[in-house]
Amino acid sequence: MASDLVLYGYWRSSAAYRVRIALNLKGLAFENHPVHLVRGGGEQHAPGYAALNPLELVPSLRDGERTLTQSMAIMEYLEETRPEPPLLPPDAAGRARVRELAQVVACDINPIGNLRVLQRLTAQFDAQEGEKAAWSRHWIATGFHALETMLARDPATGRYCHGDTPGLADTCLVPQCYNAVRWGVPLQDSPAIKRIYEACNELEAFRAAAPEAQPDAP
Repeated sequence: MASDLVLYGYWRSSAAYRVRIALNLKGLAFENHPVHLVRGGGEQHAPGYAALNPLELVPSLRDGERTLTQSMAIMEYLEETRPEPPLLPPDAAGRARVRELAQVVACDINPIGNLRVLQRLTAQFDAQEGEKAAWSRHWIATGFHALETMLARDPATGRYCHGDTPGLADTCLVPQCYNAVRWGVPLQDSPAIKRIYEACNELEAFRAAAPEAQPDAP
């Protein structure tokens, strides 16, 4: 049976990965519509998809007649329209902390190393693969140094980023850890992050959202 929710994404997109986790944590069925970001110059640039998402990025989520873009906005929308189980804690201070942790990844770490930035480094500065890898490692390690401090020093950190229930911050952390492993950033330098990453990956909601588990994975 077709779902009202259709997620346009790419198997290795961190932003799509975090939305898949959120959908799974909420137990929401969705249709996975792959958009290949490399093949043929990038399917995200095709007129049909550009009409859906003018920024020509993934993910996009269609909910009936409504289409939303931007992973953080999508997850907040899901939280408001399908509030159970919650991705955010009940108190204002807790919600602010979870959003802070999530945005360290979604706003400060991930965008600097996404595909279009790496492609621009090649096109404008003739960056080679090794240089792009070093770029990604630098910015992930820089962000993780701060994030590790934020998690390790706060008693609100539990089994997961906030307490003992996975939520919005974890949906962002896990894809970024996947990127860290991919680019060779040692997680043992960030023990709190590593512990949370491993705890999350014990859950089916996270395992089912993993890049290699997607239908468009090579």
